[in-house]
Amino acid sequence: MRRHLVPTALLLPVVLLLGACGGNSAAGAGSDVDGKGSLTLDVGDQKGGSEAILRAAGELKDLDYRIAWSTFTSGPPLLEAVNAEAVDIGGVGNTPPVFAAGAGSRIKVVAAWHGTSDGDAVLVPDGSKLTDPRQLRGKSVAVAQGSSAHYQLVASLEAAGLGIGDVKVKYLQPADALAAFTAGKVDAWAVWDPYTSQVLRSGRGRILTTGKGVTNGLSFQVAAPSALADPRKAAAVKDYLARLRRATAWVYGHQKEWAEVWAKDTGLPYEVALASVRRTNASRVAVAVDRPLVASEQQIADAFTALRLIPGKVDFARFVDTRYNGDLPASTSAPRAVRGS
Repeated sequence: MRRHLVPTALLLPVVLLLGACGGNSAAGAGSDVDGKGSLTLDVGDQKGGSEAILRAAGELKDLDYRIAWSTFTSGPPLLEAVNAEAVDIGGVGNTPPVFAAGAGSRIKVVAAWHGTSDGDAVLVPDGSKLTDPRQLRGKSVAVAQGSSAHYQLVASLEAAGLGIGDVKVKYLQPADALAAFTAGKVDAWAVWDPYTSQVLRSGRGRILTTGKGVTNGLSFQVAAPSALADPRKAAAVKDYLARLRRATAWVYGHQKEWAEVWAKDTGLPYEVALASVRRTNASRVAVAVDRPLVASEQQIADAFTALRLIPGKVDFARFVDTRYNGDLPASTSAPRAVRGS
């Protein structure tokens, strides 16, 4: 089993809801290490993330270096590990790097993907009387602090003419937020896929609003500068990113196959996994870490600075490394259109 850097107890509410959905709650186990050789690349991951995609696409074969996997519940704790040099590289959404940069963390965004924001949603219980984001004033909303959902909540409230101060924010990691949401302890939950698809398929909630049109749909691989300064590790990062790009492209043409693998790896019911694949995962295209990307992330940083959730001005351009761009398309390139979403 791969290393888990969060208490297993935090995952129990997820298992409980999966059982309620009628799915198999036993998550598949990953291996500690893939590949062979004297060099080890420590990779941070989230359940059903990079490792699962690479394995399903056959991209973990013929590695002449070793990949040691560590699993995190969300992006912020993963980037704490990158900053501490416990992890060389890891995948996160669009907001964790902004908070890490605001904290002065030693991180570099080295790769990006552009997908739809349809899976980034503010959910409400199925029986809720809320039908419009403007009705969130005075209501309690669960969200993981510093996650991509955090900015999606801020942006969605702004689009509705509200500010973050107009709602009662409950900072909860996904498993705890899921438990609070299903128990009726919060009025709404800002979250990402597959949680969005999980709640919708369970019949326990519905979408109040999504990130479509208000968030940039970007996700990243973020590396430790110390790893990039090591020529051998920098070469391994280049190879790892090439494999991950091919694997992500593979998902688009193998949606049902990937959903089956993802369901087994996470314990999600197949229908939930497939809905999430079609809504979010299969739409992602590899893009360059370029000026429009930096400008878009700078906007997120400035929004959190204005809210005093980040201390001082962040110069996001200082936290990117463009050496792995190659001939990738611009970050503004449209996501793939996915039928059946």
